[in-house]
Amino acid sequence: MNALTPGFPHANGAPQKSGRTASRFPRMPLVMGLGLIGFAMSAILFGMQTGVGTMVNVYGQPVAIRDIVIAGAHDTKITITDAQTGEIIRILLPEEGGFIRGSLRALSRMRLVAEKPDTLPYRLIEWENGSVSLSDTATGERLYLNAFGPDNAAAYAELLASRGNKKP
Repeated sequence: MNALTPGFPHANGAPQKSGRTASRFPRMPLVMGLGLIGFAMSAILFGMQTGVGTMVNVYGQPVAIRDIVIAGAHDTKITITDAQTGEIIRILLPEEGGFIRGSLRALSRMRLVAEKPDTLPYRLIEWENGSVSLSDTATGERLYLNAFGPDNAAAYAELLASRGNKKP
């Protein structure tokens, strides 16, 4: 080996430099990243102060809540019972309750994928603005039923109409 090979000590014992300089981190990506963080922070502060771009709860507070248990498949007889009292609320024959059956198919599919039991209750909620929602207590999914039209929401609102559904 040559004594002048880079990385090997010189005659005086100090390593020889190879002629390359250390590269610096590029400034432009750093400046742009900091600018993006600054913009995001100012947009958040602007939204908090003015309300522009923020989401508002238009549903209000729950006025009626009822937990229901649904037994049966989407193509057979379905029995809907109150989860707290065990009272049978409604029995749907195979040719009845098209929207209820369809929405239950979707929620049952989500439970199957999440590997949750079918015996856990669903939660019907009537909100201050008159909307009705159906929540799955097993998966956390929620359907706002008014989005499917007033007749379809009314099908579930009937299940809330009987006793025992008022918010505690």
